[in-house]
Amino acid sequence: MRRTVHKVFPLWDFDKEERWLNEMASKGLALVSIGYCSYTFENSDPGEYTVRLELLENLPTHLESERYIRFIEDTGAEYIGAMFRWVYFRKKHSLGEFDLYSDYDCRIRHLNRVLWFIGGITPLMVVNTLQFLLNYYEGWPDIFHLGFGLFFAAFAVFAIYGFLRVSQMKRKLKREHMLYE
Repeated sequence: MRRTVHKVFPLWDFDKEERWLNEMASKGLALVSIGYCSYTFENSDPGEYTVRLELLENLPTHLESERYIRFIEDTGAEYIGAMFRWVYFRKKHSLGEFDLYSDYDCRIRHLNRVLWFIGGITPLMVVNTLQFLLNYYEGWPDIFHLGFGLFFAAFAVFAIYGFLRVSQMKRKLKREHMLYE
């Protein structure tokens, strides 16, 4: 039986999203497809699968990404799907450990990709905020310009928070790396 769950995770909470997907797998709900803020599961044995997700450097349709996805599939994992540049895999627990990051450097590179992604969105939100609020104060005093200005301002603050959170994760990982090196 299939079950679809609608849930929103900010892109910097990928670790929480992955944890939630694995909790669902431990309850016997295996991820079979993903969509925008939706996850489709089907019944399986509890703990049968481990789920991993990763932000790729390129879109999944890019040749380099397709090679990477095939490489991961060659390890016994299944490619579930993608949402923009985020890709989702699952692997049967009986086939052994499933980790996409073999060392600290791989994990740090992944966090850098997430930072670049958030860092690319944030300036756009700030520019939109300024544009709408300036239009509001310079002769277009209507609810449309004020509303969108405040919306983009809130989104920009939210994105800045995410950027700082991932930066903190990266600093912590670098400290751990230096400690164990």
